[in-house]
Amino acid sequence: MDTLWFDNHPSVWEYFQQCRLPVVLYGMGNGADKVFAAFEQYGIAVAAVMASDDFVRGQCFHGFRVKTCGEVEAEFGEFVVALCFASQLPGVMEQIRRVAAAHKTLCPAVPVFGDRLFDKSFIREHTTEMQTARGLLADSFSGKVYEHVLRFYHTGELSLLDEITTDRDEAFGLLDLGDNEVYVDLGAYNGDTIDEFLHYTGGSYRKIIALEPNDKNFAKLRVHCAGIMDRVELWQLGAWKENTVLYFNNKAGRNSAIAAQGTATRVAAVDTLLCGIRAGYVKADVEGADYETLLGLRRTLRDRPKLNFSAYHRFEDIFRLPLLIRKLNPGYRMYLRHHPYYPAWDTNLYCV
Repeated sequence: MDTLWFDNHPSVWEYFQQCRLPVVLYGMGNGADKVFAAFEQYGIAVAAVMASDDFVRGQCFHGFRVKTCGEVEAEFGEFVVALCFASQLPGVMEQIRRVAAAHKTLCPAVPVFGDRLFDKSFIREHTTEMQTARGLLADSFSGKVYEHVLRFYHTGELSLLDEITTDRDEAFGLLDLGDNEVYVDLGAYNGDTIDEFLHYTGGSYRKIIALEPNDKNFAKLRVHCAGIMDRVELWQLGAWKENTVLYFNNKAGRNSAIAAQGTATRVAAVDTLLCGIRAGYVKADVEGADYETLLGLRRTLRDRPKLNFSAYHRFEDIFRLPLLIRKLNPGYRMYLRHHPYYPAWDTNLYCV
């Protein structure tokens, strides 16, 4: 990978620092909070905050009354947009494209977990790892996905993601799941990824082992699996590198994750749960604990189960996860794919 590319292209932060038009934040919530903090760090002034028309109800965000795009257009005429929320919904993504067609729109990349920004100091610190991991990918398209995602982190250009977006059918074709798999689902949420697994195996399997740490999610998971409990084992646990108790923030939906304080939650190394069972397919969407989860799969990976790991929760995941997988089992062929999502969420490693 040519890391000189980053030196020759301004970062998203540099663009907003240097542009002469009003900077308008598009979106509210945790992502916008992080962008606000980064803008303060880089001395970037925010002129307004807007949201999609259906979401504007007189709210205030960081002292700004939230406006519609039409209201911001009437006030400023020309402006640039910082996209500050995430979505995979086709209608929402199309709305983002309509805004981007009318006004220069960049998406400042802020990490889902952690507070380290993808800036030039980050790039310098991890240059060797980024170059090495690029060389581990099994096909040229994975290399293109890898480079485009890193360039997106640097520039915030949404077109970089559009050029590499593929559907899940192609990715699961790489996995080539059989009808007699032992499936280990880490971060099973409400059972939707069990449904996904059953879809791609025609409903046939040997055994399903699913972990979900959040109380409410686990209750939904149990109800969801009630009709397929034959050979299904559910654990209210988080995946980690060892068996212990950690704090989780207990946020709703998929966002429950390890935190400095919150609800005491049991976590476990998957190796200790399988007790000699040979996994055939492991999916992990564990909200920032992906690296530690792999460490807890050391023994399991000796048998080279097929892997589907999220590679976007932390900026370094896109290179440190392939490097760790290669260390744990050099026999893996690794593919990187990005599925429809703004920003670069749902960027996953598929390993066979």
